[in-house]
Amino acid sequence: MYSYLEKPKRSFDLLHPAIAALMTVIVNYGGTFVLVFQAASMAGLSAELTASWVWASSIGVGLTCILLSWRTREPIITAWSTPAAAFLIIALPTISYAEAIGAYLISAALFIALGLSGYFEKVIRLIPPGIAAGLLAGILLQFGIGAFAAVNIEPLLVILMIASYLILRRVAGRYAVAGMMVAGLMWLMLQNRLDLSGIQLAIATPVFTAPAFSWNALLSVALPLFLITLTGQYIPGMLVLRNDGYKTSANPILTVTGLGSLLFAPFGSHAMNIAAITAAICTGKEAHQDPGKRWIAGVIAGVFYILVGIFGVTLATLFMAFPAAFIAALAGIALIGTISSSLTAAIADPASREASLITFLVTAANITLFGIGGAFWGLLIGLAAHVLLTATLSKKLKSE
Repeated sequence: MYSYLEKPKRSFDLLHPAIAALMTVIVNYGGTFVLVFQAASMAGLSAELTASWVWASSIGVGLTCILLSWRTREPIITAWSTPAAAFLIIALPTISYAEAIGAYLISAALFIALGLSGYFEKVIRLIPPGIAAGLLAGILLQFGIGAFAAVNIEPLLVILMIASYLILRRVAGRYAVAGMMVAGLMWLMLQNRLDLSGIQLAIATPVFTAPAFSWNALLSVALPLFLITLTGQYIPGMLVLRNDGYKTSANPILTVTGLGSLLFAPFGSHAMNIAAITAAICTGKEAHQDPGKRWIAGVIAGVFYILVGIFGVTLATLFMAFPAAFIAALAGIALIGTISSSLTAAIADPASREASLITFLVTAANITLFGIGGAFWGLLIGLAAHVLLTATLSKKLKSE
């Protein structure tokens, strides 16, 4: 009798990580991969080189995701650098494609060196938990708002997804996010808005490009690519893991993703890194009630990435065909639990509460200065506020 009851339990253990992994992949391709296609178009890349870029990014991310999650038994979700892809829309037209490949290689080598040095992990450990939680909440806030703002674009679709989430949250909490996604997909299919008739699966062929190196590419592409990815992806990505209680060192993550970037750069991959926003879908309790089993979502996500990579542009284009409102609602609603826990953690400690809220507000404002995004400035200003306010509070307590 016991063994009979155990089988369904094990199958459900795989269901939630698989759903979380699928949502991560859909949101990544549907929400951000359009930047890669825009960058390829601005650079005048051929269809073959564009397909190779999709192949390299997808296969590389899939392999690093599987390797890191399997080895650490933690949900280490990797991705391509979204802010770097946005930067390349402007940067790629100014240099040759071979020089861009050389810049990717240099940037990857810098990440490997940083990972092996051990300094990045030391920096991460210096960030107070409240500041980290405020930073994460600020990053994710726009996605939460975007889910409800999508009502203005697709009212029936988004209201159906929100209602499905709330009803299932009340009667079957573990299935709320999965049910919300299924409800949205069913609505799109009933409206004949998921037309698969023109989709033809074609296996992608990687194209090797020999790198070229120049001072111009080093200064105008490689170094900005390194800094943008470090501040926009690695720092918030590591803090996502820390926020959900995972303690894996940043050093092997930097080293492995750097090696992945180095190996796949000649085929077009611009940068691989730990994910931040989409990682939160797999690191929270929606992926599994047991934190020790959420690593399964990382492995399954890696398998999905590899499948997309094998078929290149075909499946990436399919994911991008989902309505923008569906992607926005899917990401925002799936992250409600993480946003809630992050805000709770940000205000938990009275000593750092104000600095954490400043971090949250600055990050949510998405300040961009000198080409560096809001996550970096939120962290910098939040840390400065923390130092000033805690020093003042300490002096006040001593005087009393």
